[in-house]
Amino acid sequence: MVFSQRQRGAALITGLIIMVILTLLAVASMRTTIMEEKMAGNARDIDIAFQSAEAAIRAGEDVLNGATLPAFSTSGAHLTAAVRNDEYWLSTHNWGTSSIAYSGTLEGTSGNPRYVIEEMAAVPESGGSLKMGAIEEKGIYRITVRGAGASPNAKVYLQSTYRR
Repeated sequence: MVFSQRQRGAALITGLIIMVILTLLAVASMRTTIMEEKMAGNARDIDIAFQSAEAAIRAGEDVLNGATLPAFSTSGAHLTAAVRNDEYWLSTHNWGTSSIAYSGTLEGTSGNPRYVIEEMAAVPESGGSLKMGAIEEKGIYRITVRGAGASPNAKVYLQSTYRR
């Protein structure tokens, strides 16, 4: 006697459900991997921009460390205290024409970093005495730098205060 039993297909449905779950897990892990790669690329880009900005700060400090100081005025890359505004470099400064481009060679950047030197108010030399006559004042300068990474969208702004 042959008994024919009708199959219900439970193995097929179970297998399809497992395949859907595995596919969803694979898609989710690929999204995570892609996001991690983007984050690593952005971190590298910001690191390159930071290193280029540091190189430009050193160049600005070298200018101030020279035998003679540049002439400071109300426009250009060497600004007097009269035009100084705490956010001048961010809000109104034209980084293309009114700043100095770093002259060194940097690899991996979308452009050379640029810097501006601002003359701040002079400060009396520490240890000076009012009884001795004229007090020697030291000049204070602020160097503001904009560095770019491999992408022009990655920008880093750094500031350094220099006393001479």
